[in-house]
Amino acid sequence: MRTAYSVETVRAAERELMARLPDGVLMQRAAAGLAVACAQLLGRVYGSRVVLLVGSGDNGGDALYAGARLARRGASVVGVLLAPERTHAGGLAALLRAGGRTVAPGDAEEPVLRADLLLDGIVGIGGRGGLRPDAARLAGLASDSRGVVVAVDLPSGVEADSGEVRGAAVRADLTVTFGAHKPGLLIDPAREYAGSVRLVDIGLGGELPDEPALEALQHADVARLLPVPGAASDKYRRGVVGIAAGSGRYPGAAVLAVAGALRGGAGAVRYVGPASDAVIARFPEVLVSEGGPLKAGRVQAWVVGPGAGDDASTVADVVTADVPVLIDADGLRLVDADAVRGRIAPTLMTPHAGEAAALLGVAREEVEGARLESVRELAGRYGATVLLKGATTLVADSGGGAVRVNATGTGWLATAGSGDVLSGLAGSLLAAGLSAFDAGSVGAYLHGLAGRFAADGAPVGAHDVAEAVRVAWRDVLG
Repeated sequence: MRTAYSVETVRAAERELMARLPDGVLMQRAAAGLAVACAQLLGRVYGSRVVLLVGSGDNGGDALYAGARLARRGASVVGVLLAPERTHAGGLAALLRAGGRTVAPGDAEEPVLRADLLLDGIVGIGGRGGLRPDAARLAGLASDSRGVVVAVDLPSGVEADSGEVRGAAVRADLTVTFGAHKPGLLIDPAREYAGSVRLVDIGLGGELPDEPALEALQHADVARLLPVPGAASDKYRRGVVGIAAGSGRYPGAAVLAVAGALRGGAGAVRYVGPASDAVIARFPEVLVSEGGPLKAGRVQAWVVGPGAGDDASTVADVVTADVPVLIDADGLRLVDADAVRGRIAPTLMTPHAGEAAALLGVAREEVEGARLESVRELAGRYGATVLLKGATTLVADSGGGAVRVNATGTGWLATAGSGDVLSGLAGSLLAAGLSAFDAGSVGAYLHGLAGRFAADGAPVGAHDVAEAVRVAWRDVLG
């Protein structure tokens, strides 16, 4: 499990550790790991041109000490000092002793544009809002440089705790972060600015709490959670999922949701809706009910909403069920908020940014710019688990705790019907007994992998993604 911690938590852990270590040891550990990462990127350090973008405080100190290490190995190192009177004194002295030199921001254009590597040490993890004009100008120069850009702990201008980017910010090719990941490195829009992320262990592990702010499942975690049938399994033990989806206008949504459920491991699928002919033509094993959700027979979870059009009565019937319910697409628009809040059994809501904005009564841009805050707000407001779709999918529980983030997806998943497949897939995991939090997280992980396997760098349709879910299962289980 990859975990991320808030700035306050990381700083508290650093204080605890620093109290037991000689002065400056923690910064030297960070600088050493940073210098190693830079050297590996450069390949040959001797004769390379390195520019440090140095702000005030410890973040600039990390950059200066790392630059000093590179200078001692023969690199030509120039520090651009944004606040000379507040530059980290020890780091600056180390750079100068090692043969480095400094320039003012007004003289930075030539060295920045000619650099082989730029170290972004402008603002640390406590930064808020966009960069100030001088720093923004350097960020612009860095983007025009031919050199690789390495961010120190976090790209300057992005917010560590929220992942928000409220103005100009540095775009890094690599971010070297210290002690623990910060939430902004794992979620959009800040993740796009971080590039690849490398964690340097500086000894904080024993000081960090058990519960992080953010966590990301890895292959081993998903393999542990996947409901693999045993010798004694039957279709009911594997889980029967009900799918209430589709309409005369959108029969394909029903087919795709059913496909996701079947490929996701459901023991059986019961379908309710007007697209039964299309569903049976594609999947003859599906159990079709003509009597609506209340007469469909035994199910262990429901999926409602994909392509439902204006069928509010079906959505209302499903929400009264005493089994887990996943609400997606049109269901999110049609469902009564009080009915969701009043449910006893688990509820999983799966909006994209536009649907989340409508549920919250804000502009879509607000959700896209503050995804972590939005998913937490939705989960608390509706008393449900919420899966917020996007380039990074976020899953939050109504009771708070760590939010799960998933980045296995690909841009090729941005295709009509892909969300319907995810709904069926996650619904099958609910029916198999996973919690709404785990079903959403594992479903998003498998769906992302399926998108990658189906596309393999070429356009795909949602039906291709559904078929590739099986490949994703095999990949996770080895």
